[in-house]
Amino acid sequence: MYAIISDRGQQRTVREGDVLLCDWKEGREAGEALTFDKVLLVSNEGQVTVGTPLVDGASVTAEVLGPVKGPKLVVFRFKRRKNVRVKKGHRQKYLQVRVTGINA
Repeated sequence: MYAIISDRGQQRTVREGDVLLCDWKEGREAGEALTFDKVLLVSNEGQVTVGTPLVDGASVTAEVLGPVKGPKLVVFRFKRRKNVRVKKGHRQKYLQVRVTGINA
């Protein structure tokens, strides 16, 4: 059984037990339950239900594992012969969740 969910503009295929990195959601603690209501497709033992655009009554529940940081990125910008050099770093925050159930 799997489902396709939409979370903040990103579509993801999820199965029960999958661990996902979602966008950082402020105020979420480890062990909390999280519900994704925007379910676009549910497949259950060969029976596929496609929403228009969402599947009515379907949801995906997940457990918050905690915050994690993504890879460190270095952005370097320069203009030749002008002595202009700018070095910036960025590290995105994510929320790690484990899918606990798909309710069709």
